[in-house]
Amino acid sequence: MTTAFLIALSAFIINLPLGYLRSRCRRFSALWFVYVHLSVPLIFLARVLSHTDYQFILLFIISAVTGQYLGGKMVAKS
Repeated sequence: MTTAFLIALSAFIINLPLGYLRSRCRRFSALWFVYVHLSVPLIFLARVLSHTDYQFILLFIISAVTGQYLGGKMVAKS
C-alpha cells in the first residue's frame, strides 16, 4: 500500500509541470499529446518494477489526471 501511495504521489507531481506545459499548447497538437502521455511509461515502469497489483491502476490514473488538471490551472497572477 505504501508503494502504491508513493507511485500515485509521483504520478501527481510529475504531471503538474506537464499539465502546465500542456495548457500552453494548441489543443490536440503533437506537443499536446506528448505532454499528456509523457508520464505514462514512467508510471507503468514504476508499477511493474515495484510489483504493484493491478487494483491500484485506477488510483494512478486519477493521480495523473489530477496533476494534469491542476498543472493546467497554474497561472502566474500579476
